[in-house]
Amino acid sequence: MKLTPFTLYKKLIGELGHQNWWPMDKSYHEKNGSDPRFEIIVGAILTQNTAWSNVEKALANLKSKNVLDIEKIVTINIKDLQNMIKPSGFFNQKADRVKNIATYLHNNYNDDLDYFFNRELKDIREELLLLNGIGPETADSILLYAGNMPIFVVDAYTKRICKRLPLNTNSSYDEIQQYFEEDLCKEYSKKERIQVYNELHALIVILAKNQCKTKPECIKCPLRKYCRFGKNLLE
Repeated sequence: MKLTPFTLYKKLIGELGHQNWWPMDKSYHEKNGSDPRFEIIVGAILTQNTAWSNVEKALANLKSKNVLDIEKIVTINIKDLQNMIKPSGFFNQKADRVKNIATYLHNNYNDDLDYFFNRELKDIREELLLLNGIGPETADSILLYAGNMPIFVVDAYTKRICKRLPLNTNSSYDEIQQYFEEDLCKEYSKKERIQVYNELHALIVILAKNQCKTKPECIKCPLRKYCRFGKNLLE
């Protein structure tokens, strides 16, 4: 079997199953009348350069103070916000970024994420990328997981796995994204691609964390039959 983004997805979903990302606390938002999509937006910023376990601690702090809401983040004292998100690292920088996007959504969209996301994907992405601290990976995570839009998220794990298999040796974010999207567009409708992009990104993260690490554990990897890097290590 030739590995392509499509066959990679089929192989990983068969081996690892559905991951049901993005993790969020729906019960908290139901109880407090807040929008769970904002938790995803905040999480996408907090997860920059840190492990998700640290993000969970920061989000738990925000929930414990009942401030995981656009308007409340706008009005919160920046020092208090920094202290709450401290477990995520780079907390001064991230507090500014979280407050900035909350303020932007408050001032321009009246805290209404339906209003914000009810536009063309390209337009929203360009707008997000103009905000301080929002790069392609963060913007695309917001679009896919909060906006439920068909865009594939590329991260360091994706680049690592592509290089090792090799699946696509381009190092550019845009080139890898285009490669995955063009292949998966042949197999799935627009609506189906949202779920496929969601799952495939999550599956790649799980694979990279558990097997395809910096120092890989190739013997346990479900892709070892297809991976030149793994074959060379095991020979």
